[in-house]
Amino acid sequence: MKKLLLPLCLISITGLANAHVTLEQTKAKAGSYHKLTFKIGHGCEGSTTHTVKISLPEAATGAKPMLKPGWKIDTVSQTLSKPYESHGKTITTGVREVTWSGGQLPDAYYDEFSIQVKLSDEVGKQYFKVTQLCEKGRLDWIEIPAEGQSSKALKSPAPVLEVEAKSDIVPHH
Repeated sequence: MKKLLLPLCLISITGLANAHVTLEQTKAKAGSYHKLTFKIGHGCEGSTTHTVKISLPEAATGAKPMLKPGWKIDTVSQTLSKPYESHGKTITTGVREVTWSGGQLPDAYYDEFSIQVKLSDEVGKQYFKVTQLCEKGRLDWIEIPAEGQSSKALKSPAPVLEVEAKSDIVPHH
């Protein structure tokens, strides 16, 4: 029995060492409203996470972060390179960063941080850079793979959303 326990412990520790910030849903339809849920699986160097900052690509507009008890939310808006129409209005600025701070996420636990966005009609991969600040240090999940490179080859990959073409099929009732 003791021989079995050691390999299981090693598997568990290895799994934690390779944990990254990930998106709960990794695919979405172009032009849709989508809930981005970022999963934070561990702290930094075994210490508690107190701040999570997410940078949004311009293809994700109208960002509305979800409130989290015990955490303060700050947003940073910037002028968009391409204005868009929403409810009859031309939108020229948008939220580009969302930061949750002041909370406590101990290393032994995981949590989720959510933002609702409207995705553009652009099909392809959208990367979301995440910075995690802890009592001891920080983790920057910001690496974007080069053309033809797998995210798995990166040490600190940015979470990625695969935006697929809209479906032109209309359901029959």
